[in-house]
Amino acid sequence: MGTLHRSARLIITTIMGVVFGYFVGVSFPSASLTKINLSSSFMSSLDVATSEHKSSRSKSSETLTPGTVPKIYVPTNPRGAESLPPGIVVSESDFYLRRLWGLPSEDLKKKPKYLVVFTVGLDQRKNIDESVKKFSEDFQILLFHYDGRTSEWDQFEWSKTAIHVSARKQTKWWYAKRFLHPDVVAAYDYIFIWDEDLDVKHFNGEKYIELVKKHGLEISQPGLEPNNGLTWQMTKRRGDREVHKITEEKPGWCSDPHLPPCAAFVEIMAPVFSREAWRCVWHMIQNDLVHGWGLDFALRRCVEPAHEKIGVVDSQWIIHKVVPSLGSQGESTGGKPPWHGVRERCRSEWAQFQARLTSADQAYVARLEKG
Repeated sequence: MGTLHRSARLIITTIMGVVFGYFVGVSFPSASLTKINLSSSFMSSLDVATSEHKSSRSKSSETLTPGTVPKIYVPTNPRGAESLPPGIVVSESDFYLRRLWGLPSEDLKKKPKYLVVFTVGLDQRKNIDESVKKFSEDFQILLFHYDGRTSEWDQFEWSKTAIHVSARKQTKWWYAKRFLHPDVVAAYDYIFIWDEDLDVKHFNGEKYIELVKKHGLEISQPGLEPNNGLTWQMTKRRGDREVHKITEEKPGWCSDPHLPPCAAFVEIMAPVFSREAWRCVWHMIQNDLVHGWGLDFALRRCVEPAHEKIGVVDSQWIIHKVVPSLGSQGESTGGKPPWHGVRERCRSEWAQFQARLTSADQAYVARLEKG
């Protein structure tokens, strides 16, 4: 009986030993594999870290190597210049005349602070000469020539330092859209965009700037002599003050006393813009609407509050001679004089501009409502 029990224990012990050995044998390769995997993982991480360090050191060395160009992307750069280092980007310009020799830093003895623009034909040269003399050396003169005649202006000494741009039979707003981009005129505190037929006997450029700054005007014009070429009460000169910003018009003309043409309004014959206001106004000028009609009623969109920052300077005033030089640039059709077609287009452009502005407003509001 005892022998039988001992045999049974031996058999059971043997079986358990076999089973235990089996599990040990199965688990051992797995453990070894795990160790190998961990070791491989560790080595891979080490290799990556080493590789990244080498790559970083290589890139660092690359930027310092003469002749190499680093890969750059700066989304805050001006559009189209994202691949340039910010330190080399020059996004603004000016009309300063420079020499072809010497050091660039020594080119300019004086930098004009203001820009005065006239759109001219040679027939009005005497009037323009008188106008230019009302501005000091702080004012850069720019002439847009709609008749293509530029060299004849050299009879005036000031013309030799003026900027001349010529394109036949174009208006000042056509020129302004193409040559007065805000980044091009960014060097100037104020931009005058004037017609050629203005009598400036009672005007002084320096005094005008003083008053504009004093009264905080971002968009302005000189007062108009009430006996000549007057269309709106707002631009009529008042003899008892320096500046006015509001007026009374004919009954029914103004839905709000702070809206055009009773306030926040100047005409397009002789406007003066601050740098900041012009940046907005330029974007509102349409490429194909060259006469600018309707623009005067929309200027208020570019300053806030408009009824305080748009005004007329009364103590520096001008007379509009109403010379129909622009009309003579048209063509005679159907037996009608050249000016007739020009005037018809002016009225048509006014309607188109208003329609576009209304449509743009509606589209913007619709987008807001959609979220």
